[in-house]
Amino acid sequence: MTVSTRKAAATGEVTRGRRARRRPAGAHWYAWAMVAPVLVVMLVLIGWPLARGVYLSLTDATEANIGRTIGVNVIPSTYEFVGLENYARILTSGLFWDKLLWTVIWTVVCVALHYGIGLGLAVMLNRRLRFRSVYRVLLILPWAVPAFVAAFIWRYLYNSDYGVINGFLKLAGLGGVGWLDDPTTAKIAVIAVNVWIGVPFMMVALLGGLQSIPAELYEAAEVDGASAWQRFRAITLPGLSQVSSTVVLLGTIWTFNMFPIIFLVTRGGPGSETEILVTYAFREAFTGIRNYSGSAAWGVIILAMLVVLAVGYRRTLRSQGDPW
Repeated sequence: MTVSTRKAAATGEVTRGRRARRRPAGAHWYAWAMVAPVLVVMLVLIGWPLARGVYLSLTDATEANIGRTIGVNVIPSTYEFVGLENYARILTSGLFWDKLLWTVIWTVVCVALHYGIGLGLAVMLNRRLRFRSVYRVLLILPWAVPAFVAAFIWRYLYNSDYGVINGFLKLAGLGGVGWLDDPTTAKIAVIAVNVWIGVPFMMVALLGGLQSIPAELYEAAEVDGASAWQRFRAITLPGLSQVSSTVVLLGTIWTFNMFPIIFLVTRGGPGSETEILVTYAFREAFTGIRNYSGSAAWGVIILAMLVVLAVGYRRTLRSQGDPW
């Protein structure tokens, strides 16, 4: 092959490479067409409310000065732009830090119990057991029950006078407990409800991860004389690292914003002892004189904290060699 021929071939390859790089945008127009409706729906259902909430958080909008229509009368909005005043008021108040502390405790305890109990059940169900499929169905039932239904059921179970839990305590010769009347027992009660609901998700996700670990690794470790604990520590936990990182992050986000359990089981009570950040934001917007701007500011702060948590969590995992 002559020099001129090689140059022509190289030029042709470069030209084809450029065309290949230009092609995807036009060649896959149908893919963009399929994704477009989803993007439009997300912009309408997520993007616009989010933008509106951020804007309201920078105003002094309340029930008294927001625009509304009563019959044929149109009352214009009179709220004004106040900048970061709402954020400054929230972040400098002791109330916010009290709610944040309880929200962090609530999230850490619930996610730790979700993961620990879920992992234990997953390891158990990954073994050969009689009626294993029946156990799986029974253990996944709490996840299938809607959260609001579960909350009402547990609220009845916790009832001081007619609740099943106090009924068993009385049968055992013990006194009844006002589960939802004392701050400490109310916090324990909502944590128990959330753990009951959240464990099945962890169990199913971790069970799938366990089944993806090659059995040959356990067989080789057993031949080498590794104990059950050593096999668990050296094979099971590393094999579950990617699944664990995902479910822990998802569980943290869901638990941090677990509105229905707190609101429906205790209504944030007694007083406001069991209220987390998201339930207090709801209270600001929909009880008393509705403070829409304050509630929006609480919501934006919650979103910012979760975004920072997710980004920091991902960077930590990547620094440890996890490709997630």
